[in-house]
Amino acid sequence: MKLRIENFFYHAPTARTVQLAGDFTNWLERPINLRKGSQGTWWKAVRLKAGTHYYRFLVDGQWRDDPECSLCVPNAFGSQNCVRQVH
Repeated sequence: MKLRIENFFYHAPTARTVQLAGDFTNWLERPINLRKGSQGTWWKAVRLKAGTHYYRFLVDGQWRDDPECSLCVPNAFGSQNCVRQVH
């Protein structure tokens, strides 16, 4: 199965750490560290299989939604997961 490169961004100029966690990282088992750019936007290119993926960001250890994501679904913890469709 082909992997596609998907870019994830999160703007948090004052954050010390931003991580990406989702079904593709087994959530907190293997979160991905994002890199901070000069303008305070954190980013990472991630290889994902085609399909539907659920994710959230951890900003200084606190769960955060992706403000750029237009599709979210409720999760079992009373909040929501962001959805990324990879074609």
